Amino acid sequence: MKHKNALAAIVLIGLLAWGIMDTGKTPAAPSAAGSAEQAAGKGNIAIGIEKGNLSPDFELQALNGEKMKLSDLRGKKVIVNLWATWCPPCRAEIPDMQSFYEANKDKGVVILGVNLTSTETNVEAVSAFVQRYGMTFPILMDVDKQVSGVYKAISIPTSFIIDSSGVIQNKYIGPMNQEMMENMLSAIE
Repeated sequence: MKHKNALAAIVLIGLLAWGIMDTGKTPAAPSAAGSAEQAAGKGNIAIGIEKGNLSPDFELQALNGEKMKLSDLRGKKVIVNLWATWCPPCRAEIPDMQSFYEANKDKGVVILGVNLTSTETNVEAVSAFVQRYGMTFPILMDVDKQVSGVYKAISIPTSFIIDSSGVIQNKYIGPMNQEMMENMLSAIE
C-alpha cells in the first residue's frame, strides 16, 4: 500500500509540475463566441495571446448589466486589463488608467477592465471599489474565469494592448502608468 501511495504522489507531483511549466507557448483556444468572425477577414493570423496574434474573442456582462463583446470594438484601440479589487498593484494603476481613459475615450480608445470576479468577496465589493475610484471605463465581470483562463492571467494586473484590427500588439504584466499607456497606444493603428 505504501508503494501505491508513493507512486500516486509522484504522478500527482509530475502532473502539477507539468501544469506549472506549461506557460501557454501555444496559442490559446478562442471562446466559441466570435471565433468564426475572427478567422474571417484576418487571413492566417493565429488566434492567441501572444504579440501578433488575433486576440481571442469573449463576451461578458458589464457591472452595469450590459453585455460587451471584444470583437464589437474592432476599429478601436483596446486595453484589456485583468484585475481584482484586492490586488495592490491593480489599485495603484487605476488613477492613471482612469485619467488615460478620460483623455482618450473620444479618440477611439477603449479600456475594458476585466474583473476576476471569482476571486472577489462579492459583486457589491466590486461596485463599491469602482465608485470609490471613480472608474468610468467598462468593468466586465469574469464570473466563470472565461477570460482569465483563455488569457492566462497568472499574475495581475495583466494588460493586453490590442490594435484596431483586433491584433495583440503588446502584453504588460504589472501596473501601468499613463505615460506607458500613451506610448504603447500611440505606436499602433
